[in-house]
Amino acid sequence: MNAGACAASGDTLLFLHVDTALPPGADAMIEAALAPSRRFWGRFDIRIVPRTSLLAVVAGTMNLRSRLSGIATGDQAIFVRRSAFVAASGYPEIPLMEDIALSKRLKRLGDPACLRARVSTSARRWLKHGVVRTVLLMWRLRLAYFLGADPQTLARRYGYG
Repeated sequence: MNAGACAASGDTLLFLHVDTALPPGADAMIEAALAPSRRFWGRFDIRIVPRTSLLAVVAGTMNLRSRLSGIATGDQAIFVRRSAFVAASGYPEIPLMEDIALSKRLKRLGDPACLRARVSTSARRWLKHGVVRTVLLMWRLRLAYFLGADPQTLARRYGYG
C-alpha cells in the first residue's frame, strides 16, 4: 500500500481491497468529503454481499463501531489526502491490523469523514468460516492487538502464512 501511494500521482489516495466495489459517484463523494479544510481522511460504510440477514447486522455493527470510534478497516475503502498520509508516516509495515494502526495515526490529525454511501465487499471469508465464528475471531484478534500482541502472531491466527 505504501508502494502504491508512492507510485500514485494524485493528491488523494484511495485504498481499496480487491474484493470491494465502490458505489457510483465515489470520486465526487470523496472530493466533497475532503473539501472542508478540517477533513484529511475518511471511509465509506460497508455492505457485505451476498447479503443475508446476519451479514446485514454484521455490516451495520461495523459501520456503527467505525462511526463511534473513528477507526476504519480496509474493507471500508479508506481515502486520505496525500499530505495527511505522509504526516501519519503511511501504513506501518505489519502483516495485519495495519488499517487500524493507520486510522489511529490519522485520527491524531482529525476525525474521519464517515460516508454513509456503501461500498460492497465480498462475504467470502464469513461464508467460508461461518459468520459468528469469523466475527468472534476478528474481535479476539482486535482485542489482542489492542493489548499489545505481535501482529505477526495475529496474522498467523487469521490464516496468513
